[in-house]
Amino acid sequence: MIEKHEKAGEVLRIVREEVKKKVKPGVKLLEVAEFVENRIRELGAEPAFPCNISINSDAAHCTPKKNDERTFKEGDLVKIDIGAHVDGFIADTAFTIDLGDNEELVRAAEEALKRAIEAVEAGISTSEIGKVIEETAKEFGFKPVINLTGHGFQPYVAHAPPTIYNYGIEKGVKLEEGTVIAIEPFVTNGVGKVAERSEVEIYSLLKQKPVRGKIEREILKEIEKYRTLPFAKRWLTKAPEIILAKLVREKILRSYPVLTEISGGLVSQAEHTVVVEEGGARIIT
Repeated sequence: MIEKHEKAGEVLRIVREEVKKKVKPGVKLLEVAEFVENRIRELGAEPAFPCNISINSDAAHCTPKKNDERTFKEGDLVKIDIGAHVDGFIADTAFTIDLGDNEELVRAAEEALKRAIEAVEAGISTSEIGKVIEETAKEFGFKPVINLTGHGFQPYVAHAPPTIYNYGIEKGVKLEEGTVIAIEPFVTNGVGKVAERSEVEIYSLLKQKPVRGKIEREILKEIEKYRTLPFAKRWLTKAPEIILAKLVREKILRSYPVLTEISGGLVSQAEHTVVVEEGGARIIT
């Protein structure tokens, strides 16, 4: 089990460094997302979710549309969040690229991640990890995003317990040796909270149910291979908005609306997947 998480992590280490060179003004978001997803497959894993590219005040659940013409611009603060799995065992990593003048905001998230990982060992409470992240963000003059979290994994489930809050909570859970977790600080110069906006490009299967319509059946057949992992609308041969909305209403699919900082603040992100060990944590991404 750990070996498969590690293999997914090895793939992400390579892709992470390669994609950093591609995020430049004038480059299409779709080009970068497709590079990430195809490269993960070339290296012997599968995407655990669509490549997330969240810019400026958008924090999560952003992936390009089919035939998306948007490009990176001077001044953008770009979060790239990528995941890979081997037989359902997942690794997850993220980083921020500053195309503007937000070096301190980027550094705050990176330092929060570094210090949080340094604090991890078997027996530590998740409340302590959150406290480290919050204190580091505030030390830099920023705030953690309180309603985005790190997480554990289950086979074919990218976000599972334990939840790793990005602020100090009263009572957490103790981490056991061998637990694989993603620590994921989000830091902002805004008020520190995200909310959904209407754009949705990512879905996952909640429950297979009989459906009458031909297109619904075709969609459900096509997404079988992703099991319960998130997939992008652009990965589907056909994806009429009205049909996807119907499948969400019927609780067959879950939608992932884009999450954006409620005050319009800029958001930076840093993330690694680690294995909790006696006396420390081992980074696998």
